[in-house]
Amino acid sequence: MSTPVIEKVEGRRALREFIRFPWEVYKTDPHWVPPLIIDLKEKLNRKKNPFFAHAEMDLFLARRDGRVTGRIAAIADQNHNTFHNEKIVFFGLYESLNDPETAAALLDTVAAWGKSRGMDTLRGPVNLSLNDECAFLLEGFDSPPAIMMPYNPPYYLELMDRYGMVKAKDLYAFFGPKDHQPVPKVQEIVDKLRRENRFTVRPLNKKTLTDDIAKIMHIYNNAWEKNWGFVPWTPEEMEHMVAKLKQVADLRIVLLAEDADGRPVGFALGLPNLNEVIKKMNGRLTPQGIIKYLYYRKRVKGTRTLVFGVVKEYQHTGVSYLLYDEYEKRVFGSGYQWGETSWQLEDNDLVNRFTLSVGARLYKKYRIYEKKVA
Repeated sequence: MSTPVIEKVEGRRALREFIRFPWEVYKTDPHWVPPLIIDLKEKLNRKKNPFFAHAEMDLFLARRDGRVTGRIAAIADQNHNTFHNEKIVFFGLYESLNDPETAAALLDTVAAWGKSRGMDTLRGPVNLSLNDECAFLLEGFDSPPAIMMPYNPPYYLELMDRYGMVKAKDLYAFFGPKDHQPVPKVQEIVDKLRRENRFTVRPLNKKTLTDDIAKIMHIYNNAWEKNWGFVPWTPEEMEHMVAKLKQVADLRIVLLAEDADGRPVGFALGLPNLNEVIKKMNGRLTPQGIIKYLYYRKRVKGTRTLVFGVVKEYQHTGVSYLLYDEYEKRVFGSGYQWGETSWQLEDNDLVNRFTLSVGARLYKKYRIYEKKVA
């Protein structure tokens, strides 16, 4: 067998091969959820995705004897590196056959691409940033991923280890079923806050959505500022994300917490687990696929809590419990049967303890890798 040849993706044919390659990797995997091709094309479109206002990217394919054996993206995010004072070249959108030579050739290519731009550390996967899907699944291969969460064959972990990648950070996902028992101590805190009437929790209002989104952006950039890997959203990225979420969101489970003066103090963003629907569409929004989508959309059983947070000055007031109590009531009162809360940093003890305290359990782990390249 010949050695892998790496080629830069240029032109429609190569891009089509890049996008379609995962169908080869996962053709016998019952848990894989094929991405919607139209969504991936938009993500990679430098004119439509505001991420590229502060980042550059190249895509690469690996071939053996003309057959595609892997793919990868090389990403340099100026906003990340400036905010964290780092020199990171990210790799993302990684897929490959169980072939150590292909994996090494792809990662070598991204490392060299990064070094030529002054980067000193290879990190990933991120698809395309930590605000998107990121990391490799480490534990929990017995079920499909929730919406906007990654999935991969177990052998990817072996390929990374063999290449010399080491753990940069592990991420956690927690599971909460509808029938879990309330925690008495938590309920006492919630009842006390309701009596005091210091905070209100409400769903987003369509009539004031623009103002509500501005409040959410303030909370997000305040509450997550010190988190590992956090990079503030630009206004353009926020607007782009909101436009995308409008297509899939259930506003009954997107909640805003405010204090007695109407100041925003926390928010919870839940999404229906549309992977239950997308899995049936095999990547395409055909007329038949749209009919499937509309039919199964109303039968989605799960949710993913994508973002949940409280501004720093209110993080020890108990408002997080009040917000979660109202959020959970609305999720299960809307007919959903289970919820995933993800992702959370492995060493964010405060948040992880909070999630366990409301009755969830740790059920999946993910890993982001890194390696010095300079």
